Amino acid sequence: MKTITIEGQLRSEFGKKATRQIRSEEQVPCVIYGGAETVSFSAPAKAFKTLIYTPAFQKAEIKLGAKTYICVLKDMQFDVVTDALAHVDFMELVEDKTVAVTIPIKLVGSSAGVKAGGKLVSKLKALKVKALPKFLVENIEVNIDNLELNENIRVEDVKIEGIEITNSPRIPIASVVMTRQLRQEEATAEKDAKKK
Repeated sequence: MKTITIEGQLRSEFGKKATRQIRSEEQVPCVIYGGAETVSFSAPAKAFKTLIYTPAFQKAEIKLGAKTYICVLKDMQFDVVTDALAHVDFMELVEDKTVAVTIPIKLVGSSAGVKAGGKLVSKLKALKVKALPKFLVENIEVNIDNLELNENIRVEDVKIEGIEITNSPRIPIASVVMTRQLRQEEATAEKDAKKK
C-alpha cells in the first residue's frame, strides 16, 4: 500500500488566534487520534496534496521531530470561502486495534453480460470496512467475470479475509444492464419469429 510522508511540527499554541496564525503561514492544523495520546500538529498545506486529492486509500507516515506516526486519513475540513484545506484529522494505526475506514472498489475481470452486449454500471465506488491495520489494502478487488446480463454483484458477495464490510449487504456494487441496441435487436428477433 502506498504511504505518503508528511513532516510537521507539534503545536503548543491553541485557540482561534493560534490557528489563524498557522493558516496564515500556509500550514494546516491537524490532530492524530486513536493511539496512546492525542497529538496536535501542523504541516505545510502542499504536503497533503497527494493524500487528499486522490480517490486512492493510502497510509500517512507523519514525522514530528523524533517520533513517527503511521496513520490513515479520517476527516478533513475546507474553508467555505477559499476552499483551502482548513483542518485534517488522522487515525493512528495501532497493531491490535480495529480501525474503521473507507476503501475504494476496483472491478476486475470481464463480465459475461458485457460480452453478450450488455453495459456495465458501477453503482458503488467504495466500501466501509473494519479491520486490523495489517489487513488494510489499497483497494478491494471485485471480480465481475461471472456477472451476467441483468444481474448484480452485491456487498454480500464480497468476502475478504480479515476485513468486515459494514455497508448494507443488499446494496449493489455493479450490474450489467441491457443496452438500447440489444433491446431493439431482441424486439426485432421476436417480431421476425412471430412472422414465421
